Amino acid sequence: MTVYLDYNATAPVRPEAKEAVLRALEIGGNPSSVHAAGRAARSLIEAARARVADLIAVKPGSITFTSGGTESNALAIESAVAAGYDRILLGATEHGAVSENVRATGVPVEVWPVDANGVADLAWLGEALGRGGKPLVCLMLANNETGVIQPVAEAAALVREAGGWLHVDAVQAGGKIAIDFNALGADTLALAAHKIGGPFGVGALAAGPRATLVRRLHGGGQERGRRAGAENLSGIAGFGAACDAARLHLDSIAAQAPWRDALQARVEAVGAEILGKDAPRLPQTLGFAASGFDAQMQVMGMDLAGVMISAGPACSSGKMKPSDVVAAMGRPDLAPSAIRVSGGWDTTQADWIRAGDAWLELYARHTARRKEVA
Repeated sequence: MTVYLDYNATAPVRPEAKEAVLRALEIGGNPSSVHAAGRAARSLIEAARARVADLIAVKPGSITFTSGGTESNALAIESAVAAGYDRILLGATEHGAVSENVRATGVPVEVWPVDANGVADLAWLGEALGRGGKPLVCLMLANNETGVIQPVAEAAALVREAGGWLHVDAVQAGGKIAIDFNALGADTLALAAHKIGGPFGVGALAAGPRATLVRRLHGGGQERGRRAGAENLSGIAGFGAACDAARLHLDSIAAQAPWRDALQARVEAVGAEILGKDAPRLPQTLGFAASGFDAQMQVMGMDLAGVMISAGPACSSGKMKPSDVVAAMGRPDLAPSAIRVSGGWDTTQADWIRAGDAWLELYARHTARRKEVA
């Protein structure tokens, strides 16, 4: 029997989401139509919008549905640039869905450094904001590779004082920790359904009152004119159901922290280094590195042992490369060896224990081979 511990890449679809998708497929109406089937479809979308909004404690009207986290990030970034924000402060450990879209704007970019635990340097931010202009600041809520939670609310206070726009990529944090959009102080915030246990191909962007969104897709007037194109009815329904389930069961994710910590202690005992160890982290994420042990070999070895984990971000079309996140934390020496174990809604304590057993056996074989070669 296999163990799946790669929820930060994608979460298996929750039963509630699957049922919602199937029910939506039976409606058969266009949400923009005024007849009975169209009204039923529209009602379903608005109910899902309310569920997504509840996950992050905002009003439903703040939510715009998109095709996923990448489009949500792009919509926020391009909207800020269109509004005249003329310089971008980019967190050093941001996901490519943010960093690549930032660099595509042509606007001057400054990389915002992190400390050895991967936490954004607020003193640097304060100095950078003081250099003038209209800054767009991008800071993720939680890192996909290390689970490190960023001081978003503290950053937001500085950004607002400087008249800036704060965009938060919360794709990895959604459904794993409680999120209050207003308490965070974000202007825009991105989510993705498949990280929460919903289907692929649907996401959302929350926008506060200081943010004006511009359309990237033109055509009809869907999504209050913010995004043209017939809505992904079944995907949105599944997203809403997944958000509802995630919000109601946050305690089951929090309960994984001691399981994570037990695995952490086991790998530390043989010399592995924990990434972001001294920072607040998502309760179900463990990033670590054993120097000289190739990450790709670890992932393949664990897979052969029936345990699925990952190395680096999972959005690179199957390509594996040394972790930019770990390098930004000042440990390029560990980047080629960094791996991630991440649980989710269907993970058990036995899964974490088995992952530890498999990795320790794999590492023992690796060290034995090194001794033979030496």
